[in-house]
Amino acid sequence: MPRIYLGKILLRWCDACHAPVMAETCGCGAATRPVSVTPPGDARPAFRGDIDLVNRIYHDAFGSALIPDGHLALMNKVPSEDRMDEIVMGGAVVGAIRYLPEEGRWEALPRPHAALYMTPKKRFVVADDGAVPSIRDEGASLLAPGLVAIDPAVAVGDEVFILSRNGECIGVGRAKVGAADAKQMERGTVVRTRKNLAASCIPGEADWDTAVAANAPTTAAYEAAAMRFVRDVVERNPEVPPTVSYSGGKDSLAVLLVVLEAIGRVPLIFADTGLEFPETYANVDAVAERYDMPVVRIDESENFWKTFDEQGPPAVDFRWCCKVCKLHPVAHLIEEHWGECLSFIGQRKYESVKRMQSRRVWRNRHVPCQLSAAPIQTWTAMHVWLYIFAKQAPYNPLYEQGLDRIGCFMCPSSDIATLKRIEETCPDLWSTWTERLEDWRQQEQLPREWIEAGLWRKRGGKDEEDSYN
Repeated sequence: MPRIYLGKILLRWCDACHAPVMAETCGCGAATRPVSVTPPGDARPAFRGDIDLVNRIYHDAFGSALIPDGHLALMNKVPSEDRMDEIVMGGAVVGAIRYLPEEGRWEALPRPHAALYMTPKKRFVVADDGAVPSIRDEGASLLAPGLVAIDPAVAVGDEVFILSRNGECIGVGRAKVGAADAKQMERGTVVRTRKNLAASCIPGEADWDTAVAANAPTTAAYEAAAMRFVRDVVERNPEVPPTVSYSGGKDSLAVLLVVLEAIGRVPLIFADTGLEFPETYANVDAVAERYDMPVVRIDESENFWKTFDEQGPPAVDFRWCCKVCKLHPVAHLIEEHWGECLSFIGQRKYESVKRMQSRRVWRNRHVPCQLSAAPIQTWTAMHVWLYIFAKQAPYNPLYEQGLDRIGCFMCPSSDIATLKRIEETCPDLWSTWTERLEDWRQQEQLPREWIEAGLWRKRGGKDEEDSYN
């Protein structure tokens, strides 16, 4: 997959605090070093749900969990056919997980530094001492003459750890043959070693309070800049009443906090599509109560199902849902309550190419009565989370379950891995959706794979991004 650059990768690491830092100097005064992650590099904290998933995948593959208690881990989503996340610990990428939709399973993709946190109990090979330097230092493949031992569980195509006789991890790679064949070979490749960029990994225990303290100067500077932006936009548009578009997600929560600090309490606009998670509704109420901010709601669930019956489910390249359930209703709501309003929105450039190219203040042609502004346009996900942690704000608990994006539970823009996870954790919600899909499938005489393989998510056209632009 091609790399996507949406801005400079700002992620760095403090080896004194054992924490991610978004500046060249840590709050403790120590110099930090860059973390080499795959662009766009919008890394985020690994929450309990992420850690449990990663550890299950690695334990199934290698008999050992990857992320130990007491260590900070980050997840960095990278371009993939469906879903792939790098795992960062100790200031380096120590591995990744990749979802294989055709097989309906996750695959563990370790890097050599993973062995600093785990000891593989299966799917490993042992290399002869004479082969160690070329494998460890040059990324050479393990050939049959250099094989000392191989775990009987190794099959063709498996990801494996390459160990020296003394147990040091000298590389990782993919097995070209199974264990039985490898033992009989006299020549040929047993494991094709994966070449990795050189990187330092220094394990050490820490918690997110440590990370908040390490980033305190940077967080304060980003908050101050965002507050200046909010005040400037308000001053330039004194006749337009300010609001915050609140979705129940982390970005809109960060914007709410910035606006509250900059100009005080304003109304929250919540577009209820009728397809939100129960946790999202609870979060909207909790946030409104915590900060004493009124919520102006629109409920468009009836329009969604009516349009579904007429046009079928929304798709990535046919996202009628955004206009039907959000943009047009929001326009009517604004006209009814204020005539016109200024809305601060949680848009960030690191989310997508379209948002990276967006202006910071704009009007959507579908909502001309709304002047939109993005206070956190230049923030990464780490900036957002560190700010929320610092403010001890009530974020949506769905993030703790491993979801990285909060919106409609069946959003067609979600990858299959995420939809499968929602299907497992929210069976009642998902069964309601699949029943409607099945009705449409039968009406249109579509094959069963249309639902089973997630083909309803695309109609074959150009990706149509959900955006307020």
